[in-house]
Amino acid sequence: MKRPVNFTYWVNEVPPLGVMLISALQHVGLVCAFLPIPLAIAREAGLPASAVVTLISVSMLALGVASILQSINRGPVGSGLLAPSCFSGAYLAPSLLAVKTGGLSLVLGMTVFGGFIEMALSRLLRYLRPFLPPEIAGFVVVLVGMTVGGLGVRYMLGVGAPGMVTDRDVLVSGLTLALMVALSVWGRGLPRLFCALLGMIGGYALAAMYGLLTVEDLARSMSASLVGFPAIGSLGWSFDSAFIIPFAVGAVASCLKTVGDLTTAQKINDADWVRPDLTNIGRGTLANGIGSALSGLFGTVGMNTSSANIGVSGATGVTSRVIGYATGGLFILLAFMPKFSGFLAAMPRPVMGAALIFVAAFIFVNGLQIIASRLLDPRRTFVIGLSFIVAIAIDITPEYFRSLPQVLQPLVSSSLVAGMIAAVLLNLVFRIGARKVQRITVSSADPDYVALQQFIETCGAAWGARRDVVMRANQNLQQAIDTIRSTGLARGLLEVEASFDDFDVDVRVAYDGGMLDLPETRPTIDEVIDTAQGERLLAGYMLRQFADHVSTVSRDQRVTILFKFVH
Repeated sequence: MKRPVNFTYWVNEVPPLGVMLISALQHVGLVCAFLPIPLAIAREAGLPASAVVTLISVSMLALGVASILQSINRGPVGSGLLAPSCFSGAYLAPSLLAVKTGGLSLVLGMTVFGGFIEMALSRLLRYLRPFLPPEIAGFVVVLVGMTVGGLGVRYMLGVGAPGMVTDRDVLVSGLTLALMVALSVWGRGLPRLFCALLGMIGGYALAAMYGLLTVEDLARSMSASLVGFPAIGSLGWSFDSAFIIPFAVGAVASCLKTVGDLTTAQKINDADWVRPDLTNIGRGTLANGIGSALSGLFGTVGMNTSSANIGVSGATGVTSRVIGYATGGLFILLAFMPKFSGFLAAMPRPVMGAALIFVAAFIFVNGLQIIASRLLDPRRTFVIGLSFIVAIAIDITPEYFRSLPQVLQPLVSSSLVAGMIAAVLLNLVFRIGARKVQRITVSSADPDYVALQQFIETCGAAWGARRDVVMRANQNLQQAIDTIRSTGLARGLLEVEASFDDFDVDVRVAYDGGMLDLPETRPTIDEVIDTAQGERLLAGYMLRQFADHVSTVSRDQRVTILFKFVH
């Protein structure tokens, strides 16, 4: 990796103690924006205040351990990147289903199962890549955002609330959300970095002002001692085979989100970044799977790497992995402070709804960005579009899907589960007949550059290739054809072949004529200026620099040049 020039403390550097502690506190504050996810599960389970305090304490402990695991840069576990963990919306939909059937113990048992699925997937990422392309990963993240946002709207509007919902509930929720958004958009410095945490604190104050949070509510939740040990495993565990598919889908969604997050973290930390390091991502995904399994064992819900924290680290230029250790240590310290957990456990329903909607907005847009990073042809458009319609149909007409045979219920239990299954199956169907090799011929004397560009872009969209790789391939092809034309080496037609194997984009140019010089060393200025072939040598050298690998073969006056672009 090459250090970005504008970074203050890079991934391999150790910042001063003050910077490390303030940065760790900042990351803790961001992760706190996701605490409404386990609180929502606890609320659905009807846990008493004392049990909710226990849940928050063990949640802090799990977050601390997971953040430390992700920061490890040696051995088989950990990406060695600053990528703190937060609670994952990927497990929210299956957890809401499980809590209604078997209570929180079933959620915890199935979360352990999901963590083991993630661990297994981390060892198979390279082989599963063709079947789980990035646009599906982005689509899953969009569905996660919809799930989290949908729950936030329920809490904001009081849907399913045990008591009477008044205009004050909606007002408090709306003002809390507005405060978070305002601090995020127009805030500066620490207020902007802690916008979610400050917004929740403001929400508490508004709830108290309007009588939605009383002294008795706080007293019940904060009756715990100042210091205490987290009651690990106090809620028990159970397992139900009917929830294997929903939690397996949640595990795949969590795995895909981790891959996207760690790819972003790699790109942030490397000024010369070209492609994801799948070995490093595999170690990071394994750490995330272990973190999710430990979450279930400790007594809380599944987790994921936090896109928001990774984004903040890049924005501040402080990406030292040491801060990941400090963040984990701070979470572990908070786990032994039950009064802090009690304060969070007393979060009013309207405040929780606002926080969930705030978080959902970031998740949703992150998913859209992942989808937009790939070129999409009609096949892939239908994969995403039809799968999205399936997911929406689950939420619009739940009564119809509940009337389906019992054996199908795990598949249509939530929009996330149904949408992802539809996307994976449609991706397999639309792979049928999709040509991995495309060909075009152009005149060597008067090549049609517009047709060449359309050819490469059409191929890229059909393959779902990265935009930057397609642009490099197009630039290289145009320059190669122009160089061959200007040197007069080719006779007749030029045959162009493009292929993709899910890992590399190969572009071959074949023609009858002389060999094109592609020197590995840059010609000198004198060679370029004073020799007849100097300009041709410089053009050939630049062609070699555009591609990741170049080779040339000549047989019976038939020349084939291969340009390889690692995807």
